[in-house]
Amino acid sequence: MTDELDFDDDEADAAPAPGGSKNYMTQAGHGRMLAEYNELMKAERPKVVEIVSWAAGNGDRSENGDYLYGKKRLREIDKRARFLMKRLAIAEIVDPSAQTNRDQIFFGATVTYVNDADVERTVTILGVDEADISRGEVSLHAPIARALMRAKLGDVVRLQTPAGWEEIEILRIAYPD
Repeated sequence: MTDELDFDDDEADAAPAPGGSKNYMTQAGHGRMLAEYNELMKAERPKVVEIVSWAAGNGDRSENGDYLYGKKRLREIDKRARFLMKRLAIAEIVDPSAQTNRDQIFFGATVTYVNDADVERTVTILGVDEADISRGEVSLHAPIARALMRAKLGDVVRLQTPAGWEEIEILRIAYPD
């Protein structure tokens, strides 16, 4: 964990999944969020509380940087912890390896497709709270995921992009074993 995490986003007020849909998540994604919560509450928060308590005993709190920063950091930790607990509470854990219809694209599928410009890409469709584009993971509510859902191997689907409509062909569909 870094010394300072960026919790400036108003995550505690994050809207539920689009269209009132369920908050699907893999067991691994659920585990990562739970581990983050535990790290915040069992390791980081107690350290910050200790610093704030020490700083409070040093007198004038209005000019006490350790006290002021510590209180701010506690608010950030608590806000993130509330967000994580809300999202974990509504999570519906799905095991993509249990998918029996493996020739069609559903949650948890890793899909390789090619676009009109012959550029091949691979994405894994995951939950809103666990998708990370830097790892090739997209939210099941992302435009590419919505275009791919329920398509089959060899299908050509249309995707709305900022540049207009694009056709993409599904080359491979894989699920974890």
